[in-house]
Amino acid sequence: MNMQDLLDKAKNTVDKAKDTLGLEPQEVEAGIYIPSKSSLKIAAPSKTNYDNTEYDTPYKGNKKIMMVCTEQQYMTMENGNKFDTGNHPVEMMVPLLHFKKAGFEVDVFTPTGEPVKVEQWAMPEDDKDVKAIYSEYESKLNNPKSIAGFVANDMADSDGNNEYAAIFIPGGHGAMLGLPEDNNLGELLRWGHDKDLFVLAICHGPAALLAANLESPDSSNADDNTKRDFIFKGYKMVAFPTSMDKQMPKIGYLPGPMPWYFAEKLEDLGVTISNKLASGQTHQDRKLISGDGPLAANDFGKMSAKALLKELG
Repeated sequence: MNMQDLLDKAKNTVDKAKDTLGLEPQEVEAGIYIPSKSSLKIAAPSKTNYDNTEYDTPYKGNKKIMMVCTEQQYMTMENGNKFDTGNHPVEMMVPLLHFKKAGFEVDVFTPTGEPVKVEQWAMPEDDKDVKAIYSEYESKLNNPKSIAGFVANDMADSDGNNEYAAIFIPGGHGAMLGLPEDNNLGELLRWGHDKDLFVLAICHGPAALLAANLESPDSSNADDNTKRDFIFKGYKMVAFPTSMDKQMPKIGYLPGPMPWYFAEKLEDLGVTISNKLASGQTHQDRKLISGDGPLAANDFGKMSAKALLKELG
């Protein structure tokens, strides 16, 4: 037996062991995978930590929250496997529960108005609150508004009477698909920054902030954003750490190494990401509120709701 035969045999032994332990990603269609059974037990529990906080003085005004979601479902990994992703339901729904209790209406947006893609395998099936708010929002998720349409038709009109108080970007690896390279989202984020809107981003949601550094679609614009600093340069935040994303294939949560890592790109633009683990941390720096993952969804939603109430109350 030569060295290659020994290596192949060792690999087969490891693969069988991983399969026995539930550490192999689950193939749901040819070449398309969801996380392994073992990683789902850890990362996608059947109930969340939503705490049903009541807000003493809910908002009574007409300012709304704009939730920016992905309309793309599959991340192609370095090895060619496709990860069945989208937005994480806990990172969407738990904050939405807090926003509802705090009196805020939420409009759902995707880049072109295509339906929101959701990581259905992460739905907490025994969480009645999350299931109820998901049902309430299902029609909006299936028929969202268009970021492109808002930028083209509504953004300038709303300058004098802006109807939004915040831009909310939930996580899930799907937030890395389409959003970071969307010019219209870049226009929206820069407009929101100029109008002093809150930006609320959790887990992989901060990847979408990279759109704010894209070149302006109008290259003749003298105020081309590439000639000025990234709008979040000098900000501190928490997000899902690159070091953990790089470990995810080892437990079968991801079906291979990711094609790129958003945190590195944000740091290159002058953002400080302060956490090393996704342990439920949140952070506020000026009007940027961030959370590090699904464990942070409750505190992130609560922090965001309280900040909005304080600002608008």
